[in-house]
Amino acid sequence: MSADPALKHALRQAALAARAGGGDDAALTRHLVAALAPHRGKVLAGYWPMRGEADPRPAMAAHDGPVCLPVVIGTARPLEFRAHGDRLEPGRFGTLHPPADSPLLRPDVLIVPLAGFDRAGHRLGYGGGFYDRTLACLRAEGAVVAIGLAYAAQEIRAIPAEATDQPLDLIVTDRGVILPQPEKSQDASAGTKLQP
Repeated sequence: MSADPALKHALRQAALAARAGGGDDAALTRHLVAALAPHRGKVLAGYWPMRGEADPRPAMAAHDGPVCLPVVIGTARPLEFRAHGDRLEPGRFGTLHPPADSPLLRPDVLIVPLAGFDRAGHRLGYGGGFYDRTLACLRAEGAVVAIGLAYAAQEIRAIPAEATDQPLDLIVTDRGVILPQPEKSQDASAGTKLQP
């Protein structure tokens, strides 16, 4: 089933407008550090925030284990992950990532940026499908944990999901940690207003 592109666009715009208001960054970091604690020693993929995204960098710095960043290597391709060191270079879509000579890593845990989320673990991204493709490939190879990071204001009542959408295992906000529960999400046709 294909979701209405106009509806997804409207939801994305509303979520991004809500994100622009920000939130409690100190609380967001505390909750993310706590969520990552059980994953000590595992390879963590974070991201370099842009356009007002929730900032995972303090929690990435506190992680006890290897850290990598995503790299867009082509349209309609999964992301690759390079070890995060002291050098970054500009990438596609305004991103920053480690240079090509950085070691490639396979993450066990991913901090996933997003425009919006619902309590069923659905994520509304930016429309390129990079994280959905990447999570599908990683999950086909073995266990991986996807942690969505957002301000609580980015919550959407229900996001229309498509067959290719990959769910989040956990959502961390400045108000706490959400363990997705499909029965908690309302039917996508029941309403799509952002939650306060």
